[in-house]
Amino acid sequence: MSNTKIAPSLLAADFGNLQRDVEMVNLSLADWHHIDIMDGVFVPNISFGMPVLKNIAKHATKTLDVHLMIVDPDRYINTFADLGATNLTVHYEACPHLHRTLQAIKAAGMKAGVALNPHTTINHLEDIIADIDIVCIMSVNPGFGGQSFIENTYTKVSALKALITSKNAKTLIEIDGGVTDKNAKALVEAGADILVAGSFVFKSNDPTTTIKNLKKSIA
Repeated sequence: MSNTKIAPSLLAADFGNLQRDVEMVNLSLADWHHIDIMDGVFVPNISFGMPVLKNIAKHATKTLDVHLMIVDPDRYINTFADLGATNLTVHYEACPHLHRTLQAIKAAGMKAGVALNPHTTINHLEDIIADIDIVCIMSVNPGFGGQSFIENTYTKVSALKALITSKNAKTLIEIDGGVTDKNAKALVEAGADILVAGSFVFKSNDPTTTIKNLKKSIA
C-alpha cells in the first residue's frame, strides 16, 4: 500500500457549502485538507483569508495544509499558526530571506513548506533542502483551479527526489495542480509523497468515490 497522501484542495470546493465539503474530506480516505490563500498580488486571484480558514479549522479533523500564494508571507506566520495550520507553505519567489522564513514557521510550531512555480528550478533549494519539510511543485501556474497539468513536472520531481536523497534530507514532495487518476501513479513513481487534487475531486459527481479511486490508482 502506498504511503502517498491525498490532499483535496478546498479552492475547488463549493464555497456556499464549505462546511459540508470539509466534512466530506474528513470522512473520506483523503489525508489532508489543502487550503490556498491568495492575495491578488502574488497571483492574479483572491481566494479566502483568515475568517474562512478559522471556520474551516473548526470543522476539519485532518491536517490543515496551508499554501500561501501571497507577497510578504512573514507578516502572517504567527496568525496562521494561531488559526490551526499544521503545515505552512510559502513561495520561493516571494521570500528573499527564505531560510529565515522557514525558521520562523518552525518556531511557530508548524511544518515548513516551500512552493516552486513552474519556471523555478529545483537547484535553488540545494543549500536549504535539509531545512524544508515539504517542497510543493506547482504543476500548473498558480492562481486558478482547473488548469492543465504541465508535463515537465515528472522530470522536476525526479530531480528533486535525487537532490533530497543526495543531501540525506527527509523532505516530502507535494504536487499541486492538474492531478488526476491518469497521472497520479506516474507522479508517485517519480517520487511524489503528497498529491493535491482540486477540481478533479470536487467537480466530480461523487467526490468521496473519486478520492477512493485516486487512492486505489496509487496503491
